[in-house]
Amino acid sequence: MLWHLAEARTRTFDPDLAERAGLLQTTIERAVGGELQGLLGLNIENLHAQVRFVLMDVSEEVRASYCAAGDDHLDPMLAPGADLMGRNLRSRKFCGANLRGGYLIAADLRNTDFSGADLLGADLRDAQLGGADLSRALYLTQPQLNAARGSSETLLPPDITRPSHWETVDA
Repeated sequence: MLWHLAEARTRTFDPDLAERAGLLQTTIERAVGGELQGLLGLNIENLHAQVRFVLMDVSEEVRASYCAAGDDHLDPMLAPGADLMGRNLRSRKFCGANLRGGYLIAADLRNTDFSGADLLGADLRDAQLGGADLSRALYLTQPQLNAARGSSETLLPPDITRPSHWETVDA
């Protein structure tokens, strides 16, 4: 939650949303860094719901900034939880797509643009990301990329490290 809240704070255009994300971050950090009783007394279900709402609000805002013409430009199969396993989606524009929780296992995503795409919880195991632009993707994590295949041409966000195995894989 801390990783995603930190990103939400930097990606939102709304100062109130940034403040809400910051307050949730502080609440979690205090609970984790404090006494055991404080952590045990934390209402995790409520906190999770609050974080979820903030992340979704930021996602909608960011994705909308990449969808100036509305959602009509997106393929209807690009939806939360979409099953895109093994599909050839090479050289597509997923700008502003909501792929939250999507199954992209072994999909060919080479040279695809993910600007403003929400990838929270998307399964990228063995996905081919060579030459893809993930530099402005939303809620992308290191473990997601570690499970994928990429290349030196894959563009990544500044806070993500290129997996070492990508250098030896022709993706």
